[in-house]
Amino acid sequence: MAVTTTRRAIVRLPRDAEPARTPDDVVVEAPLVLGLNGDSIATLMRTPGHDIELAAGWLVVESGVGHAEDIATLRACREQDTDRVHIALREDVRPPRPRAFVTSAACGVCSADVLDLSLLRTSAPHRDGWTVPRAIVAGLPDAMRIRQRAFDRTGGVHAAALAGADGQLLVVREDVGRHNAVDKVVGWALLGGRLPATDQLLVVSGRVSFEIVQKAVAAGVAGIVAVSAPSSLAVDLARDYELLLAGMVRAGRFNAYSGEDLIA
Repeated sequence: MAVTTTRRAIVRLPRDAEPARTPDDVVVEAPLVLGLNGDSIATLMRTPGHDIELAAGWLVVESGVGHAEDIATLRACREQDTDRVHIALREDVRPPRPRAFVTSAACGVCSADVLDLSLLRTSAPHRDGWTVPRAIVAGLPDAMRIRQRAFDRTGGVHAAALAGADGQLLVVREDVGRHNAVDKVVGWALLGGRLPATDQLLVVSGRVSFEIVQKAVAAGVAGIVAVSAPSSLAVDLARDYELLLAGMVRAGRFNAYSGEDLIA
């Protein structure tokens, strides 16, 4: 079982008491090397666990993978004291471009020199007449929060989830990187034959940047529900692809930045 948290000695400084040295739980951040046909193509800084899903979700945007059958091999192992996932793609699948340096946990596409939208899915994100009740949108972050076990211990991880319009959470994943958490969810859906995720919602615990919407579009979801706010590019891309984008979802209130007509 992957180790997601560890302990470090810290000094607590309470408001009305003397400082005290004590152990504290912190989230693990460690490299994962992705290899394609024997060559290293990327190093992702992530929280260990669900590495196969992470690699599969990463490929959805990076290579346009849309079905589990597009991946010939996906094997996790530990070599030279480093976690690795070995990948082989079907011959007609475009390989991802090698990354020249490590992609940090804070990064999405920041290590890429060009934003490539050509691999985004073109299927409709929702059926005609699809809507989601306002109360469901407002309650999704709280429903996800209940299942954020690593966050309970460390306070230092992001989460992502996939949910239906009925509010049911299909999967929840945590990671020190918000993009990694989304990739793990998308990878879970890909390997389970659930892409495109039509009529489903991506729930995220942080802000929504361009690359989060890019991943959502590639996965074919109907919308994004976020605890924090989106960026200008995120709003523009969500509107271009007719996604629901709900941000600042807190205490029963939220802002609709895109797709407000999809809220019942």
